[in-house]
Amino acid sequence: MAAANFAAPVIVAAEETTAEGIDLFIPAWYDIIWSSVVMIVIAVVFYKVVLPKFQVVLDERTAKIEGGLAKAEKAQEEAAAALAEYHQQLAEARSEAARTREEARAEGTAIVAELKAKANDEAARIVETAHRQIEAERQSAAVSLRSEVGTLATELASKIVGESLEDSARQSRVVDRFLDELEAEQSATTNATREG
Repeated sequence: MAAANFAAPVIVAAEETTAEGIDLFIPAWYDIIWSSVVMIVIAVVFYKVVLPKFQVVLDERTAKIEGGLAKAEKAQEEAAAALAEYHQQLAEARSEAARTREEARAEGTAIVAELKAKANDEAARIVETAHRQIEAERQSAAVSLRSEVGTLATELASKIVGESLEDSARQSRVVDRFLDELEAEQSATTNATREG
């Protein structure tokens, strides 16, 4: 029975504190006061201790980000300068290559012209030497021919005429006349061939 007496006031207290409707969402006045005190303590601690640490961390990150941006801008400027220098060097190399190519062409042309001139000079020298040699051989052949033809002509004339043509002056005149007639015939034949 004692237990039943004890349960009755609890039920009555529970019936008195039962709220309905909007009163369910509004706390009691002592809850509001103690919650406000705890919230003010937490806000002061947060404002004095936690917020400055957050601010230091944010400031460090901001400095790192700004430093990184500055480094990135500097690197970008250096890359742009390096690219411009590369393009300039490339243009210089191309112009140098073109100039070298033109110089090589000019030198090649000069060498070819020089070699042609040397070849022409050498050909002229060879032709001149050949003409001299031919002339010398012709003269040698003419002298040899004169002496042999002269001897043969003299012997032949001696046999035909029946006189001795041993006299050298007479022999020389006969040979010269014979050779002159022979040369005149050859000249006439050569001219006729050229004209025809």
